Amino acid sequence: MKGKWIIVIGSVLALLLIGSIGSFFFLSRIGVGNLNQGGMGSMMNSSNESSSDTMMGMENDGMGHATNIKLKNSTEKENPLGLPKVLKPDQEDKESMRYTVVAREGTTRFFANGDQTNTLGYNGNYLGPMIELKKGKTVSIRTINQLDEPTTFHWHGLVVPSQVEGGPHQIVNPGESKDVTFKVEQNESTLWFHPHPMGKTASQVYKGLAGLLYVKEVNLKTNLPQKYGKNDIPLILQDRQFNKENSMNYDDIEKSDGALGDTLVVNGTLNPYFDVKYSQIRVRLLNGSNARNYVVKLSDGASFEKIAGDGGYLSKPEKVRSVALSPGERTEILLDFSKHSIGEQVSLITDGVTITKFKLKEKQGRNSEITNVIQKMPKLNDADLKPDRRLTLFGMGKMVEINGKTFDENRIDIKVKQNRTETWEIYNKKDMMGGMIHPFHIHGVQFVVLERNGVQTNSRERGLKDTVAVKPGERVKIRMTFKQKGVFMYHCHILEHEENGMMGQLKVD
Repeated sequence: MKGKWIIVIGSVLALLLIGSIGSFFFLSRIGVGNLNQGGMGSMMNSSNESSSDTMMGMENDGMGHATNIKLKNSTEKENPLGLPKVLKPDQEDKESMRYTVVAREGTTRFFANGDQTNTLGYNGNYLGPMIELKKGKTVSIRTINQLDEPTTFHWHGLVVPSQVEGGPHQIVNPGESKDVTFKVEQNESTLWFHPHPMGKTASQVYKGLAGLLYVKEVNLKTNLPQKYGKNDIPLILQDRQFNKENSMNYDDIEKSDGALGDTLVVNGTLNPYFDVKYSQIRVRLLNGSNARNYVVKLSDGASFEKIAGDGGYLSKPEKVRSVALSPGERTEILLDFSKHSIGEQVSLITDGVTITKFKLKEKQGRNSEITNVIQKMPKLNDADLKPDRRLTLFGMGKMVEINGKTFDENRIDIKVKQNRTETWEIYNKKDMMGGMIHPFHIHGVQFVVLERNGVQTNSRERGLKDTVAVKPGERVKIRMTFKQKGVFMYHCHILEHEENGMMGQLKVD
């Protein structure tokens, strides 16, 4: 009899617990969560700054619900910064270029005294190469899947027809190859590529599938640093969690609201340094993490110039002391070493953790005024600020949605006519725990950020973008023209949120 009572009491307690969780999510949906002004949510919204470069919510990673795994400085010895190799074309002439990109399995030793860990890479063991795309040329890429599971090859930020942009519908099965061909019609920019198969995107990116795309304008004459690996370097930021054997396993980590790790890996390198030999360095930053946000600063507190965002150069260079990056975002900055002495060191840091240490060895060249890279933004009128559509992002963990719906591959959520220009308002609705930053990404377009909470953005955000960080309670207006036909995705770029259903489908015809 005593055993039966224990079972009954246990069952009642379990039902109460389930009911409490359900009530919590229900009350959040109907807006009761807006009554809660404390905790992580209010901390994340303590700043009134509208510029993404000063989004103080990102200082605490924006992870309002997940376990707060803080980054820590690596105890590994300093290592030379690894640089993605430049992929040579299989063929190139005046009008076209051809490449081969292979998704493959590999092993990588991140720690000097650690075990080899299973990883994925493009044309290598971990990460991928830098692929140069020249504006005006037709590019053909043979994509080959040597994994033991399906994948796709998504060209993030590239404005191309949907049948070649590598979304969830363009599956390449194990052992298969597919050719994609497109014409490059965008201005100079730093884009990237990664997988996008339903249910496997997060794990494949975490294990290493990510590479760089540099769009180049051959006839653009500029005095910006352009010597790859010398005065023009990429930094791919990723946080990873390593076990006691110093290997990593995506299946072993906590990832209810996105995979977080306590160790920063930059271009696949732990605790990297870079020997500076020029008075000015161009740094291309990519947030390649599954879920973590970064605010990047110089260790000495000095200012630097931000010159570009996701889709190319800003309307004018801006002096800043920090830049913020949510997952999927890119930015380009110029670091000035002309006033530093040979032998000095300065680091890029995030939340007190070193990203890369720069050691000044030489000071070749001299800084020049930036010319010929200004990207003209369209003039706006009051009618442009009126939203054509409103999207609401909401939820946590596996209960995430856009406009009250989760992703359905058999449903088209939005229909747009080709070449139509629209303004969208993206609203990040708070929940009872305050909410978290959602990086909102649209395939197949580049857009302009118009407003944050009714305040027009300044020149720091007045460049083309394909991913925008939306803070809890914030309304962000963006404006874009749909130039390419097909079915495209829009989604939260926290990869686990995307896979849990915070994604929709847009059809352009």
